[in-house]
Amino acid sequence: DSVLIAHDGQNVFDGKTSTHRRRTWEIGQSVNRLSKEMGINPPAVIAIWNGNTPADPWARLKELAPEKVLRNGVAVITKDVIPVTVDQLYGDRYLDEIFSTYLPTIAASLKIELTPAKTAMIGSSMGGLSTLYALTVHGDKFHTALALSTHWSLGGMPLVNALINELPSNGRHNIYMSRGTKGLDADYEPFQLHADSLMLERGYQPDRNFVTRVHTRTGHNEKSWASYIDEPISFWLSRTFK
Repeated sequence: DSVLIAHDGQNVFDGKTSTHRRRTWEIGQSVNRLSKEMGINPPAVIAIWNGNTPADPWARLKELAPEKVLRNGVAVITKDVIPVTVDQLYGDRYLDEIFSTYLPTIAASLKIELTPAKTAMIGSSMGGLSTLYALTVHGDKFHTALALSTHWSLGGMPLVNALINELPSNGRHNIYMSRGTKGLDADYEPFQLHADSLMLERGYQPDRNFVTRVHTRTGHNEKSWASYIDEPISFWLSRTFK
């Protein structure tokens, strides 16, 4: 019984709730298509909506930012345009709710037996940061992290160092990362290259338990992520169902 937890749930299934031009990640289509090709039961996809509302348009940042990393001294580079203080972050509570409440409750209702080796998390941009951060604090509950267009620009190289160096390196975890070349993604190159080198230093093995990809002519939006969503999903499923 495999489970995929997805951040920014508004953008996962239904274009009517999508926050960007009615486009979705097309994750449902991807898991069904790839599962059929592999001859396995499709994984359950649990889409967690972000908390943004007109009254609190910064809720998403508060819940997806890697809380302990920022509380421990990594400065937010763009703090002059982000009206949020470190004390307002609640990323730890957000992740705790996912793993202590949402995941077991939904798994029980679907009669799914949860196993870390068959559980993955996926996110883009701030969701990519939260996905990697989740592996540092809940790595005993899921073993695969899929981080697309990770928003390293939030804290620059200090953020890369702090987050990558906290990742588990016991050989049980698989990590996929990607970036595009347009829009916000164009700024990620130096940070992602540094993250890649740190991953090797931590003992992760390219194309075995770690993959990093550059998708040219893609940017920072659902249309771009949907264009290559099969790649991270396949990375996960092929290592889960060998």
